[in-house]
Amino acid sequence: MDQDVNKTVLKNGIRIVTSKMPHVHSVSMGVWVNVGARDESSAESGLSHFIEHMIFKGTEKRTAFQIAKEFDAIGGHTNAFTSAENTCYHGKVMVTHLETMVDILSDIFLNSVFDEKEVENERAVILQEIGMVEDSPDEYVHVLSGSNFWGENSLGQSILGTRENVASFDANTIKGFFRRFYQPERIVISVAGNLEHERFVDLVGPVFESVRPGNGFPERITPDERCLVNLHHRDLEQVHVCLGTKGISITDPRRYAYSLMNTILGGNMSSRLFQEVRERRGFAYSVYSFISSYVDTGMFGVYMGVNPKNAYESTTLILKEICKLKETRVDPNELRKAKEYTKGNLMLASENNDNQMVRTAQNETHFGSYIPLQDVANRIESVTEDDILDLAESLLQANRFALTMLGPVTDEKAYDDILTL
Repeated sequence: MDQDVNKTVLKNGIRIVTSKMPHVHSVSMGVWVNVGARDESSAESGLSHFIEHMIFKGTEKRTAFQIAKEFDAIGGHTNAFTSAENTCYHGKVMVTHLETMVDILSDIFLNSVFDEKEVENERAVILQEIGMVEDSPDEYVHVLSGSNFWGENSLGQSILGTRENVASFDANTIKGFFRRFYQPERIVISVAGNLEHERFVDLVGPVFESVRPGNGFPERITPDERCLVNLHHRDLEQVHVCLGTKGISITDPRRYAYSLMNTILGGNMSSRLFQEVRERRGFAYSVYSFISSYVDTGMFGVYMGVNPKNAYESTTLILKEICKLKETRVDPNELRKAKEYTKGNLMLASENNDNQMVRTAQNETHFGSYIPLQDVANRIESVTEDDILDLAESLLQANRFALTMLGPVTDEKAYDDILTL
């Protein structure tokens, strides 16, 4: 079931973790930095994401075009993403091209020049990206929900930043943030595929040992959640609704019960919300629950898009379904199906080396070691009906929900009393 996972720590603190998968013909590699949007001040909001873009825009020996051309020439692909707490630069190639991928990814990570002209070009791209999210109400409502729920804390900031910030960043600002935050103790290099650990360490170790230790940076501030109704009027066909309450951290021992509770409420097509809101009532095409977990806190939420005339009734219906979780034990058969669904997704994902690369990196970042799949499956199996009831009673308390709505809604008073569960 589990791959052969090995770890090496370089002298400067950078960790290298490999997951050997002999049955595949490719290699997936990610350079992870434990830095993201929540590490930015309000004036810096958007810098982590800007750096993610700029990493691909030229080094001392490669132009942006050459970077793209060299990856295309070996039939590989590369990309990056920024989250609230991490930034990842990743690529995937056939195993025969591993050395080329290592050379390119290490070059862009260690030697990017952050040229001012490229900054200007990419500024326009990121502003377009912000506009694209704002034009996608099912995405944008989540940005608004985060701001509503976390308030002034950096977790409430958009990962993309604000237009004003993006317009003001220059090359020196970007370089300064990069030098300050991209420190070796925050870096994990993860790879999964048909390769040997020692060979990979021999490839990446000598170049990444050049990263110098920094002076550390401020600890993340754990936010207080807020219980607010926040309506954003926009002329749309639907009202997009996000309902959020405090969740648990990514390392909380209750995370297995948490995941199963999410699956039961709105995590798949047989879930309570999907069946009640979509199948029985026909109120929504898209309705689901979700969990956002961080190192010290989290959010448990529900999203749906509905006809404006059904917005109030649909929101009330969701709250009633949430109430049932803390009032009545889940049916043993329902819990059994949720366990099989969760374990099945876990096992199927493990067969893909992209997913395995991500999982290996996240395990190292959050737990300092790899957690075998069988251990996870056993913990999922050990969750009881009482575990879910206790968790629901702890989290799903009255007056602890934040409601965010985007669409043709204006009557905030109509929703003031709806969150009392």
